[in-house]
Amino acid sequence: MPELSEREQQIVDAFNSRSTDTLAGRMGIRIVSASPERVVGTMPVEGNTQPYGILHGGASCVLAESLGSLGAALQAGTDRYTVGIEINATHHRSASSGLVTGVATLLYGGRTMSTFDIAISDEQGKRICTARLSCLHRNAVPFGGTAPAR
Repeated sequence: MPELSEREQQIVDAFNSRSTDTLAGRMGIRIVSASPERVVGTMPVEGNTQPYGILHGGASCVLAESLGSLGAALQAGTDRYTVGIEINATHHRSASSGLVTGVATLLYGGRTMSTFDIAISDEQGKRICTARLSCLHRNAVPFGGTAPAR
């Protein structure tokens, strides 16, 4: 894996440290590298399984949305915030142990929207899921406010 720039390393460190009490943190998602065009992260299968002992499809979607949303936020810039508006996923095969790795690649990056393709693979490099996430870019809330609740 190529060495990260100082800014990319800051992004990775910030995401990983701030995820402790979030869904991504509880699921064990860790960002490995991040840029506006490509985000890579991992997630353990253990603890994220369905009753049959295989990776839950919803867990794959959480990994995909975490990676794609981070990429969309980086693509939109610091003066905007992003919200996911559509995700779809195709589950190709199961995983029952180890780590899965997701790679989110920018397909479209515009002023108001971005779309990422996310490929999730097992430790043998076999694709287990393909997802696509689209995010809407919104103007930052004036005066330091937070995004409105929906």
